[in-house]
Amino acid sequence: MNDNVVARPCWTVLTKKAEDRIALIQNEMVQARQRLESLNTSQQRIQNMYDEYREGLIKSDESVGMREAMNQRQFMSQLLTLMQRVKTDIQYTENAIMGIKEQLVVHERERIKMQTLADQNAMAVQREENKKDQRRMDALGAVSYTHLRAHET
Repeated sequence: MNDNVVARPCWTVLTKKAEDRIALIQNEMVQARQRLESLNTSQQRIQNMYDEYREGLIKSDESVGMREAMNQRQFMSQLLTLMQRVKTDIQYTENAIMGIKEQLVVHERERIKMQTLADQNAMAVQREENKKDQRRMDALGAVSYTHLRAHET
């Protein structure tokens, strides 16, 4: 029976692959969060523009011509449409971030599993080496003891 325990580099390789995948997912998360921040900034800018035009339209209701008032209302309508599109993009990005977080959890579990298997294999190899060393030491001790006993007689 062969009791030899061998180091299996596959667990280390699989752990490295899992770590690489996690790094890619984390990078994807950073990009998604940057996109969300950019969208939030855009939403605030559009809201500020809309508020400014609305206030300007209210203040100058009679001082501008009908054509100018129509143009301003049309522009405000376009701003509202744009704001709705940005809100949709924000919701989409937030959902994407939740999906990325779920992926991260799954791959982190996989990495931990591979690391645990790699560690268990390394410990089994080390235990086997320790047993071999102990057998060698015992054999050396027995030889030395036999050698000493032979010289005493």
